[in-house]
Amino acid sequence: MPPLPAALAVAPSETPTTGLSLVRPVLASFRTEPSPRGDGRTRHNLDVLAAAAADDLDVARLAEAHLDAVTILAELDGPPAPADSCWGVWAAEPPGVEVRARREGDTWCLTGQKPFCSGAAGPCTHALVTGHADDGRRLFAIDLAAPGIEVRADEWQALGMRGSAAATVDLTDVPAVAVGGAGAYLERPGFWHGAIAVAAAWYGGAVGVSAPLRRAGREGRLDDHGLAHLGAVDADLAAARTLLRAAADVLDDEAPGSWTEERRRALRVRAVVETAVDSALRRTGRALGPGPQAQDGDHARRVADLEIYVRQSHAERDLATLGELAADDQDLLP
Repeated sequence: MPPLPAALAVAPSETPTTGLSLVRPVLASFRTEPSPRGDGRTRHNLDVLAAAAADDLDVARLAEAHLDAVTILAELDGPPAPADSCWGVWAAEPPGVEVRARREGDTWCLTGQKPFCSGAAGPCTHALVTGHADDGRRLFAIDLAAPGIEVRADEWQALGMRGSAAATVDLTDVPAVAVGGAGAYLERPGFWHGAIAVAAAWYGGAVGVSAPLRRAGREGRLDDHGLAHLGAVDADLAAARTLLRAAADVLDDEAPGSWTEERRRALRVRAVVETAVDSALRRTGRALGPGPQAQDGDHARRVADLEIYVRQSHAERDLATLGELAADDQDLLP
């Protein structure tokens, strides 16, 4: 992807997208057989995501969605993902916008609009899409080569995450395969496991954004104030990494808990990682001033990407939900 000054000159209709050739090595690094979890596979996959995000958040965003899709297909007994496919998960449902699902015999058809579809204008070959049927909200698998799909990539105006190929997708009688039953997508504990994977990508992005600060420390270019910022970032990132790996080990070694237990774990992880992200963004800028963002296109892109990616968090709303779940402190005691 070009550095930020070049990206600034790109019209929205010419937004550069991340190609499958860049995403494929990350997808190939995931361990998903015989399932995406167990035997250390969760920790391995989260480490892969974090490493990818430290280098390129667009690539990591697309890889995270594919990993989520493959995991969902395994959990809900969906159709197997074809070899060399790249999947998106399109579940955003802002007010007034929805996809309707209509059953015709043994098949389903989807009609409606989906916003914020990462990978739609880029590498994705398939997608999992939420839609509303007569019996409730369902999840469906679609082949993006099917008729009736129109991708509108010119609505993404943000400078950040331009390469993730997010677009609005219009669906008209698109053939689909139901994955799980009504409500299964949100009701499974694995929904919250996917939320932890998103946090792993945020964490990797924070490592990448703070790299100029660590480099300045190694080169002896930081005064006491700069070293204090570096120390704080180091502590925040270490806490985030520790909690991510502890969560991964639980997911690998234990049977899923209740939906509430998994939700609490995920919200804790995301809150701690988001704190580390905020620390890396704010303290790197305060310690080093405008130089890195003004003169280093790769760093400027990472900052813009991470600032918009982390807004997948619901911020104080998530903290309020975590607060409602935090009355029981038994697991905090020695």
